[in-house]
Amino acid sequence: MAERDRRTVRDLRRGNRARVLERVYFGGPASRQELGPATGLSSGSISNVVSELVAEGVLEEAGVVDSDGGRPRTLLRVAPASGLLAGVDIGETRIRVELFDLSLTELARAERPLDRHGYDVERVVAHVRAAVGRVLTDAGADAARLLGIGVGVPGLVEQDPGAGGAVVHGQTIGWDAVPFERLLRAAVDVPDDVPLFIDNGAKTLGQAEMWFGGGRGASTAAVALIGSGVGASVVQAADPDEAARPRALEWGHTTVRIRGRRCRCGAAGCLEAYAGAAALRERWQEAGAEFPADADDETVLAALLAAAFPEDGTAPDARAADLLDETAEYLGAAVADLVNLFCPERVLLGGWAGLLLGPRLLPGVRRHAEAYALRHAAARTTIELGRLGPDAVTVGAATLPLSDFLSRGGSRRPPSAPRAPVPEGGIRSLWA
Repeated sequence: MAERDRRTVRDLRRGNRARVLERVYFGGPASRQELGPATGLSSGSISNVVSELVAEGVLEEAGVVDSDGGRPRTLLRVAPASGLLAGVDIGETRIRVELFDLSLTELARAERPLDRHGYDVERVVAHVRAAVGRVLTDAGADAARLLGIGVGVPGLVEQDPGAGGAVVHGQTIGWDAVPFERLLRAAVDVPDDVPLFIDNGAKTLGQAEMWFGGGRGASTAAVALIGSGVGASVVQAADPDEAARPRALEWGHTTVRIRGRRCRCGAAGCLEAYAGAAALRERWQEAGAEFPADADDETVLAALLAAAFPEDGTAPDARAADLLDETAEYLGAAVADLVNLFCPERVLLGGWAGLLLGPRLLPGVRRHAEAYALRHAAARTTIELGRLGPDAVTVGAATLPLSDFLSRGGSRRPPSAPRAPVPEGGIRSLWA
């Protein structure tokens, strides 16, 4: 009974700390007097919690404000320097790692290119190891200050304690039940008590947009990640005082055309086979366009847009214009599916290709989505571009350890079990 009481008191204390931290983090600097009504805690509880968090360096003073004739009130904020967060984006063409302080101000970044379809697991893990080391060195930061490393990956992610944590099923990149968390834990040179958080990249994008971008204030949003491939997430409970519940959707592998183009997943007629950057490149080439074989997808898409929407007064290239019109319809029909299935308040198109194409395609996407969706659901939904830019997956990945830190009331996780040594056969032996 005594142990149960101690646990209850400990959990209550942690919950109170979390309420204060989340209010200050998402609501901006606040005084002790403001925190009581905002959190529902008594003045005594606020005093105790704030004193603890200030003593630990998690909260700091952020100026003073007048208080209607009384003594000036001291404002408090979450101390940006009280911890570090790393976000990792395992993208289609490169791996990007960014190091942030607690305000999500970027301190350093590193990128490692992937060869075309270069998803060899050992290479990816080695790139992440090198890039994490690079950003820590460039920022002059101690790895012991890391509150966690968040990683956004393609594919479905499952938690399997028997496999050492997160396991990735990435059919389109050739990953079949890859024990990615175990491999990273064995390779990345950080202390054992630095937690790893691995999730689908579209989910991390969705959380970032809901917390800080185009989804802020909405109760439900569908966030599309359009790059070389296509994915999406649906995020509910967007209020930062609640726990966001992003759910990854294999939206790129929903069928938009029966007996259509073969997708890299092996099925026919997938959205990704028509709207992904790699597919647009192939379709434009099949229409007769010529470009260097070594041109990357971003260069090719920029040329496609320039051909369809020339700025020098010349006539548009009919092949390019038709291709983009058709792509807008495929995307609009697929967005209508999201609207009909989930009735989100907002649909946000993100990812580097989505943001590149969006300004030109968005009117057509809206028009076709309205035509394909149920009228009542469509009338309640707005379709916009994401607001956080092409780096949003990395920011979203960093929100995974940030969310954990806030929910724990500013306390670090207890040390995990010591990592397993890398066997003689290297990472592949761990995988086996």
